[in-house]
Amino acid sequence: MPSLPLAESDVAFFHENGYIRIPQVFSADEMDAMDRELDVLMDQWASTSVGWTGPWRQAYMDKNTEAASKLTAMHDLHFYSEAWCRAVIQPTLTSAAQQLLLGSPVELHHTTLHTKPPQTGHPFPMHQDSPFYRHTDGRYVDVLVHLDDTRHENGEIRFLPGSHKQGHIEHVLKMPNGDDCTPHLPTADWSLEDTVPVPAKRGDVVCFSIFTVHGSYINQTPQPRRMVRVGYRDPANEQMFGQSHNRPGLMVRGVRPKRSGQEAFSTAGAL
Repeated sequence: MPSLPLAESDVAFFHENGYIRIPQVFSADEMDAMDRELDVLMDQWASTSVGWTGPWRQAYMDKNTEAASKLTAMHDLHFYSEAWCRAVIQPTLTSAAQQLLLGSPVELHHTTLHTKPPQTGHPFPMHQDSPFYRHTDGRYVDVLVHLDDTRHENGEIRFLPGSHKQGHIEHVLKMPNGDDCTPHLPTADWSLEDTVPVPAKRGDVVCFSIFTVHGSYINQTPQPRRMVRVGYRDPANEQMFGQSHNRPGLMVRGVRPKRSGQEAFSTAGAL
């Protein structure tokens, strides 16, 4: 029987701190295929916008940088690309996710591309991922697949260790004028300066809890900084609202348990 990708101490570190880096989950050949097909997806399907909204932007960027800051994003790459479909079921990755979920079955929830363009690539304020796809509890692991080496200059991911133990925290959801904005934690109370940087290499993944507070600085380099987030959950952890709500995902480890009264998924097409 093949050995598990994570030692018991790795799993313990994750549950104590809320994150872990796993080096070289993907081979060079796998990364090359993912790179090639990502280029096509970014050219044909991804969109570039100002990205996240909210009063945090003025706290993180000066006026000129804020005006120029962009984010390139795309959801559900595995629906568009063979290489990314293979990536989300890759045995080392899904086995690690199952270990972090303490042996439960593992359901794929979503994939999302976040690319920070060169020089003024979008920073991320302190936040949890739970406001974007709220679930009943913390049996959910987010995975960042690194397509580029990351460091401070291009905005590596940064975490507040142990913050996942607080569970879901209420986020800022409104602009001062009352308009809706992207969920984020108040900048007066939550600072990137308090976080631990987790730089990684191409082919590494960084896993974290849906409740772990995290963020990243702006990309100051001449190259884009590309990551794809993959969400895995225990299928018994019901979603309350948000991205991909009421949509079943692929079972990548184990068998989906049937809840009392649950019907099989409909095969009817969308109206």
